[in-house]
Amino acid sequence: MNFKKIIALSFLFSIMAMPVFASENSSQGHAEEISLALIYIIVVLLFAKISGLIERIGQPAVLGELITGVVLGNLALLGINFFEPIKTNQFLLFMSELGVIILLLQVGLESNISQMKKVGLKAFLVATVGVVCPFVLGTYIIGPWLFPGVSANAYLFLGAALTATSVGITARVFKDLNKLTTPEAQIVLGAAVIDDVMGLIILAVVSAIATVGSVSFGGIMAIFLKAIAFLAGAIFIGQVSAPFLGKVFSKIHTGIGMKFTLALSFAFLFSYAAQKAGLASIVGAFAAGLVLDPVHFKYFKRPKTAEDLMENLEKINGAEKEKIKKIAECCSEKHVEDLIEPLAHFFVPLFFVMTGMSVQIETLFDQKILLVSLGIVVVAIAGKYVSGFFAGNVNKNIVGFGMVPRGEVGLIFASMGMGLGVINEEIFSVIVIMVIFTTLLTPPILTYFIKKQS
Repeated sequence: MNFKKIIALSFLFSIMAMPVFASENSSQGHAEEISLALIYIIVVLLFAKISGLIERIGQPAVLGELITGVVLGNLALLGINFFEPIKTNQFLLFMSELGVIILLLQVGLESNISQMKKVGLKAFLVATVGVVCPFVLGTYIIGPWLFPGVSANAYLFLGAALTATSVGITARVFKDLNKLTTPEAQIVLGAAVIDDVMGLIILAVVSAIATVGSVSFGGIMAIFLKAIAFLAGAIFIGQVSAPFLGKVFSKIHTGIGMKFTLALSFAFLFSYAAQKAGLASIVGAFAAGLVLDPVHFKYFKRPKTAEDLMENLEKINGAEKEKIKKIAECCSEKHVEDLIEPLAHFFVPLFFVMTGMSVQIETLFDQKILLVSLGIVVVAIAGKYVSGFFAGNVNKNIVGFGMVPRGEVGLIFASMGMGLGVINEEIFSVIVIMVIFTTLLTPPILTYFIKKQS
């Protein structure tokens, strides 16, 4: 091993050991808590990024972050306890929740309204079946059967967690195989957009039911309509106000910093409004992402690279002029997604690792829990796979399995249920295992069917 590797490993191990020494010598003051939180953040982020090596074997980074969290959160079983304080550190818990908001803002930004209008009836049918079927199976059949004796609200959250679809995982498979333009890919990606909206509405409904207790059918409809009204109202108000606010703030400063601040302000304001309306804050973040389009930032100046290209455009003649013009136009639009992404690289992995750390692996030592996990995984796959039969004259296997991975949204549902005290550690752990299995199994199975079709 060379000298550089020794230094790098020594640095990593010293960071891992810092919480041990700090906890022994601290006075438990507020400043010391902040100092410890900084070390914990370094530890969590380093391990999260190292786990990204899983992408080299064709698996999404989120799977590595989850597994990392599960491992770190259960090292106490081997007598290694210095990761345990991370689970209850209030600063990391807050940053983890902030990561959820940023994540749903990204989902909303990628799921714009115009895209939703283009997906058509097939995508709507696939999304509807892909939400209703697993929700009914989880809430009214598999939940009461595998988890007898728990509350009805727990069954609701289990069913809600089964409705989610992770469009990012499926999209990555289609992109890697250059199949994004196929009818199957368009239906799956379009359905996943609608699926996100339906899933977030379901989350709003079940969260409200869990908060206020049992409600009548009329009460459920009121919550459902309130969720629809908030989402529609937020989108309408946002679309009306975003261009005006973009123009006003661009007069104050036209730089990327102001553009970034305006986008985040929308997300936080909508999240706050959703919370005040009795809905989940992530519903507001998603609505903010749907609202914000590049046109709302047209008054902000181009990056320097684009400005330089435009200045030199007049000096260029012939066919090269059009090429340079297209490059300049491309560079001139620094999309909001690009601005948010570095922030997501910091906060979102914290959420996934912290979520994984909440999994109590010892609950899976019980044969009963293992069988329950297997049952939930089977239902999770079957509940989404049947949606492919409503996709029309396309390859139904590709559409069905394209809807299977649960990914981050399923984890958000489980995390919120845990935070409200609705689901217990066993159900939470089973949901996370379900997310891991559906995330792990989908890429190779989907790749097989796509290549078989080709």
